[in-house]
Amino acid sequence: MSLIVYTVASLFTGTALLVFRRPRLALRDPLTASTCASIFLGGLCFFCSAPVTLGAVNDLTSVPNFGAPMTYSVISAYSASLLILLINWRGGPAERVRGQVVRVATVYSLTIVAVITLFALSHAPVERLRDLDTYYANTPYMREMIVLYLLGHGACAVITIWVCLRWSREVTGILRVGLRLIMAGLAVDVLGFECAKLIAVTARWAGHDLDRLSTGLAPRAAALGALLCAAGFVLPRLLPATLAQWHSIWDYRALGPLWAELRHVPTAPKPAPPRWQLPRGRLYYRELRILDALLALQSRCDGRVRETAYRQARGQGCPQGEAQFVAAAAMVVDAALQAGRPRPAEPPEPAGGSRLHTALFSDTRELVRLARALDSSPVVRAARDGAARTARS
Repeated sequence: MSLIVYTVASLFTGTALLVFRRPRLALRDPLTASTCASIFLGGLCFFCSAPVTLGAVNDLTSVPNFGAPMTYSVISAYSASLLILLINWRGGPAERVRGQVVRVATVYSLTIVAVITLFALSHAPVERLRDLDTYYANTPYMREMIVLYLLGHGACAVITIWVCLRWSREVTGILRVGLRLIMAGLAVDVLGFECAKLIAVTARWAGHDLDRLSTGLAPRAAALGALLCAAGFVLPRLLPATLAQWHSIWDYRALGPLWAELRHVPTAPKPAPPRWQLPRGRLYYRELRILDALLALQSRCDGRVRETAYRQARGQGCPQGEAQFVAAAAMVVDAALQAGRPRPAEPPEPAGGSRLHTALFSDTRELVRLARALDSSPVVRAARDGAARTARS
């Protein structure tokens, strides 16, 4: 059981670190900060509830079952963090959000104080690492402490499900998916953890033994429910960024032929990029270098090459938009091959007709289209061969 619990706690911690990858920015954003706090507290709940952890805490403090109020306090803090995260996620006027956060924090802070006070008033000398809830279900003050933390966590789950259900009717896309994951996770938590615990405790009050619900079903349901909730909160925040990085990988590779054509074009020196970058950063620096090279080639661009290539592309059945990129790619190839030769005293035609307007390729998609035309068009290959023969002659 401890291995399963520690695995879930590790997943939560890793997710929190991923969301909290930029501490300065995260601390300034209440939504990011509350997301990290909620995920971290969720992982801490599982870490504290592991029998190995409970035994170590009890031995360290020399107080039997001291790990119980510690775990119940963390669960209460986690419940509060879920509600605060939902409040920040939903947004609204700053004063209203602040007031709701203060009320939630106050209620659950009092719950934590009550849990600790009830444990201090109780008498629980026998250490129970797995079945404390049912073993002490009839013990004064321990009974109230157990019911209090269960009701506090259950109230959080029910309120969150209700708010998410109403909100999911107003939104679409990945946000709705996230809300449904949260509702599914909390439903598993309510039915598998809350109900199992309460049924087992109630059975003890009636003189029956249903401890297996508390010790077997409840921990597994709590782990599954918490993972679904974490996925629901994190998915709308991380998925767009993850997809952007993934698309950057494909765009970076798609720009490879264009960069191979332009990498030897002399440009103004630039600071070296960082040695380690995410795909989006690598794409940014490749685009920057390509645009610098295109700018340096402007005086070498021959409008006649572009016009000839455009007519050839149209003659081969290319649509007008694609033919324009083929023509631009042919002119770029010609200019790149002529870059090593002495610059002519006079431009081949008026400057306005020979300029390659780099502003037209400031968008990644336009550069990718230019790179694909350069790599695949037979018109561009013919222009390259012709420019190469001219350079040799």
